[in-house]
Amino acid sequence: MPTANDLRKGMAIIYNGDVAVVQDSQHRTPGNLRAFVQATIRSLKTGKSADVRFSSTERIDVVPMITKKMEFSYKDGEDYVFSDPETYETVSVTPELVGDAKNYLVENAVITATFVEDKLVQIELPSSVILTVTEAPEGIRGDSANNVQKSIILETGISVQAPLFIKTGEKIKVDTRTGKYMERA
Repeated sequence: MPTANDLRKGMAIIYNGDVAVVQDSQHRTPGNLRAFVQATIRSLKTGKSADVRFSSTERIDVVPMITKKMEFSYKDGEDYVFSDPETYETVSVTPELVGDAKNYLVENAVITATFVEDKLVQIELPSSVILTVTEAPEGIRGDSANNVQKSIILETGISVQAPLFIKTGEKIKVDTRTGKYMERA
């Protein structure tokens, strides 16, 4: 049986009789005290997060997780709807669970979905996505002395810094981890 030292981000565990997903964990050894694991967990039942301290040798119950590829279909009011490309089953997801990923979601975008006990608990974007530029001001002639950047707006509504030669209607590759321009697509 695993101990608290084995806790990793994204794991599902049983805590106080409820299934919770580990959002962050750190192993700490303060001065002359015993080592412990500080973890931030989010309850699946209530959706609330809590900071919990485990003894480093404390036993934990790990819940099996299922990961599969899904596609973003559409936005239904506030919720985001994802579908399984093999079975065409749909899953509705709250904006809180989607988080900042909403800035990179376009129709048919492929994401990795993690399920615990048939409930979607986490979505993960690919490392980069291709988006269309909807607004790009013209670069001013003579502005190319150094690596000059301009602010452009993409189809999802986010603003990124890009080189002066990028024009409206072009497709660009954006890093989903940093939100920065990578290259033309």
